Amino acid sequence: MPIYAALTYTPDVDWTAPEQAEEMRGYGAFGQTAAAVMRGGAALYPTSTATTVRVADGPGSAVVTTDGPYTETKEALTGFFLLECADLDEAIALAAQIPAAWNGAVEVRPTIAM
Repeated sequence: MPIYAALTYTPDVDWTAPEQAEEMRGYGAFGQTAAAVMRGGAALYPTSTATTVRVADGPGSAVVTTDGPYTETKEALTGFFLLECADLDEAIALAAQIPAAWNGAVEVRPTIAM
């Protein structure tokens, strides 16, 4: 069966903060609901903790890093789930149960095994 990445886009918050506890319980409930098909996932720290890496001239050239997010947006990539589903319809049905779908968005994409 294919594996789909369900990418969550929500306001850029610190999911470890106490004020996020109630919403995190919703993600925990989703994890229990989708346990049979979940193959991984994680919440991401805020974009302020990000480091952007570029190698402008290809392999072997200088590595340039930038602290913080690449772009500013209303919603940021804040987490992901890997779901092994029979088809896209099943993945969409599960994505609709992820709390990010209610206050942001969930992008569903098939993955390519590497």
